[in-house]
Amino acid sequence: MIRINRIIAGLVSVFFVGLVTFTSYANAQSLSDKTTCLSRAQHVYRQTWDLYRVRKYHGLFLEYYPRDTAGKVDYVEGSAVKVKEVSFLWPFSGMMSATNALLHNRSVRREYVPYLDSLVIGMEAYKDTSRVPPGYQAYPPAMEKSDRYYDDNGLVGIEYAEAYLNTKDPRYLERAKVAFKFITSGWTNELGGGVYWLEGHHDQKPACSNGMAMLVALKLYEATGDKAYLEWGERFYNWMLTTLKAPNGLFYNDKKVKDGAINPTFWTYNTGSVIEAAVLLYRFTKKKEYLHEAQDAAKSAFDYYHSQPHDTHLMLKVDLPWFVTVLFRGYEALYKVDKNSKYINAIHHDLDYAWQYSRDKNGFLTHDWSANKNEIAKRKWLLDEACIAELYARLSEI
Repeated sequence: MIRINRIIAGLVSVFFVGLVTFTSYANAQSLSDKTTCLSRAQHVYRQTWDLYRVRKYHGLFLEYYPRDTAGKVDYVEGSAVKVKEVSFLWPFSGMMSATNALLHNRSVRREYVPYLDSLVIGMEAYKDTSRVPPGYQAYPPAMEKSDRYYDDNGLVGIEYAEAYLNTKDPRYLERAKVAFKFITSGWTNELGGGVYWLEGHHDQKPACSNGMAMLVALKLYEATGDKAYLEWGERFYNWMLTTLKAPNGLFYNDKKVKDGAINPTFWTYNTGSVIEAAVLLYRFTKKKEYLHEAQDAAKSAFDYYHSQPHDTHLMLKVDLPWFVTVLFRGYEALYKVDKNSKYINAIHHDLDYAWQYSRDKNGFLTHDWSANKNEIAKRKWLLDEACIAELYARLSEI
């Protein structure tokens, strides 16, 4: 009995020391400072711009670098979709996000306005006006007709709303409204509301489409003060909570329309979009329940992704760098309200590790932020690299 008690005491001691060490490391470690963060953001942005840009098409980029048109993409409807001459809309949107993040920083804002101008030309290359209502399709219509995804249009709406907030150019606000109108055209009463993944496919209603729609609505409310957008934001938010929230506080990937079956995958960005939306709703309405919901979701996400199997040098499981970036946006929004730096410090730590140990000869990071030599040697996806510029740009302002 004494031996068992000593073992238990020892385990408790080890656990306690580990917990203290982890907490201290997350909050007090030597993280890259603001100047370094901005320098890194600008460096990877320039590298991505220079190496991925397709000079034949103004404002458009490669899917992968080095260039690869023999590979496949696995994030669109259908199987065996080949890599094409330019990227699909989703990875392209990452460059818009990075640019908007750099535009937030007043010290370099003027430098990045011309980049935004070029990217807007690229974004409009994805716009499809042949179908009603107009919307943005997955690949430029001038090259081929392709599907129109509600989550893609959410990304378009978010970035145009952000561009408007950065520049006050009314053209960007109108384009954000166009994307949101397309999204709401997909709202149906099946499963109590929400939109599908893509136009014409009524098999599932996912967190990605509805989460991004929720954020477009709230950013449009921030930009216009039009309460109709706030009501839409609350409508999407409530649907997410009642339909896709799991008992562990995270958000399922999707729910099937046919039988109500749940896809139990927990991607970081789905919870991240809810955290950011809850903070925005708290800011706009002053209702404390939104803040509490944001804090609960933030803790649930941290606890879950810290506990999942992951590289031991990192604090959190990196499912996809851009997904983690969306989670960071939620954590950043929450930090600006409650000043709890634990969550942003954890991602900052992991990003700094990846910067130091996972970069290839071009300065691009691995897709899982590991130092694995095989991963370092692989081609790099546009979205995986663009979001690094965004993350460091956001960190440079905190």
